[in-house]
Amino acid sequence: MSNPIISRRNFLELVGAATLAWNATSPLTRAADSTPLYAKLPRWRGFNLLEKFNGGAPFREDDFRNISDLGFNFVRLPMNYKLWIQDGDWRKFDEKTLAEIDQAVEFGKKYGVHVCINFHRAPGYTVNTPPENPLIWQSDEALDVCKLHWQTFAKRYRGIPSEELSFNLFNEPANCSEEDYYRVVKTILEGIRQEDPDRLVICDGIEWAGKPCFSFKDLRVAQATRGYAPMEISHYGANWVNSKNFPEPQWPFYSFNGLMPSPNKREMPEGIRQPLLIDGEFAQGGKLRVKIGIVSNNAELVVSFDGKEALRRKFVSGPGKGEWQTEVYVERYKIYQNVFNLDLTLDIPKGAKQISIANVAGDWLTIAELAVATPSCPEVVSTGTTDWNAVDQTKLRYFVEKDRAALVGGTTRDREWLRRQNVEPWRKLAEQGVGVMVGEFGAFNRTPHKIALAWLEDMLANWREQDWGWALWNFRGPFGIADSGRDDVDYEDWRGLKLDREMLSLLQRY
Repeated sequence: MSNPIISRRNFLELVGAATLAWNATSPLTRAADSTPLYAKLPRWRGFNLLEKFNGGAPFREDDFRNISDLGFNFVRLPMNYKLWIQDGDWRKFDEKTLAEIDQAVEFGKKYGVHVCINFHRAPGYTVNTPPENPLIWQSDEALDVCKLHWQTFAKRYRGIPSEELSFNLFNEPANCSEEDYYRVVKTILEGIRQEDPDRLVICDGIEWAGKPCFSFKDLRVAQATRGYAPMEISHYGANWVNSKNFPEPQWPFYSFNGLMPSPNKREMPEGIRQPLLIDGEFAQGGKLRVKIGIVSNNAELVVSFDGKEALRRKFVSGPGKGEWQTEVYVERYKIYQNVFNLDLTLDIPKGAKQISIANVAGDWLTIAELAVATPSCPEVVSTGTTDWNAVDQTKLRYFVEKDRAALVGGTTRDREWLRRQNVEPWRKLAEQGVGVMVGEFGAFNRTPHKIALAWLEDMLANWREQDWGWALWNFRGPFGIADSGRDDVDYEDWRGLKLDREMLSLLQRY
């Protein structure tokens, strides 16, 4: 490409004519009616572009052209603020890098693609590692600097219609209260609106964009959620999450919740801190196999039959060699969360009717598999997953029918499950006059293509019912429709890209 970085003055001249026509109405009000944009977002469909995510390359004009030519109209730019500061001073700005972001905004205007600017790493907060220090939730200095950055962007793009440009303040805020998040957003909004009173702002939901913030209604902002549940599908084989214990993906996904928090985890619902139960008629006795997956810091497992304790065992994760399979140190929490993949086998007493499995102390552990065998039937296995949104612990039932044994219960993850878990809370927010969209979603390239497409279609169908827009992570790359590096796709050569035509066609249908 030969697209020189435009000057600040030329950039503003490009939008000047549009600004004169647009100023007749409020930037946050639709021309056709009086509904504010933040109350009902357009059904944007598009992609995340990652040039300023960690690297520092300019955005590519070809991406905007291709996205538009393929029928899409939205890009989100998740960016790292450290790329536009000078010499590590977070109050000094690098004009060259800011001009490259100007260029992306210009490309959006040129090709009819809405641009959403996101601080993926903001002064004082990131979901990535290493974490920011100090944290914006506790630091007045970090909040003041973050406000300065957003004010700088607001002033820079004042006069560009919100139909063309929006701000997404933080990526997936977590480990903070909604009250602190509200206070920080309110302060930053005050700074933005001093420079650009009607700029459209989209706030990710709290807890990694998993839960809507109903308290934000008076702030006049839209909100964004995610499409990554269950992680066993979206992040199978991903090396930046602890995915080594994930089961082979399937969709629909039949499983039990293997997350076992101890009673000490009082921030989690009481129901999920209860024992996992297996009910059945074990007249002849049998064998129980429990595969321990991940142990966070330490845990203490207790297995009982009809209320009588049969096993009590402590597990401790740490450095070096141990009974674990893989050592995993989590810098964010300063603890080990090692992968054990350790099988424990116990005799089921004759006449037993209920098996109880509990973590009674420490942090949390996961159960990767549960298996039951009896003298008359071979072993049957159920797969454990990790559901942090669950409110109750799993209850399973073992039964034999015509010499066939089964473990039933747990969770069926399908389109209806996605609707209950990931749509319904946000639908309630939308009913209160808050615009909703999906800022990120997708499946990593190790998830089998057929499974990824089936799962994606169920999510897309749910979102279309709600008239919500979305942005795939990413356009080019392991989650995307181009150059994704999958082993099970027959790629099409298209404009110098390896195009996943089947995934593209699916997205185009929705």
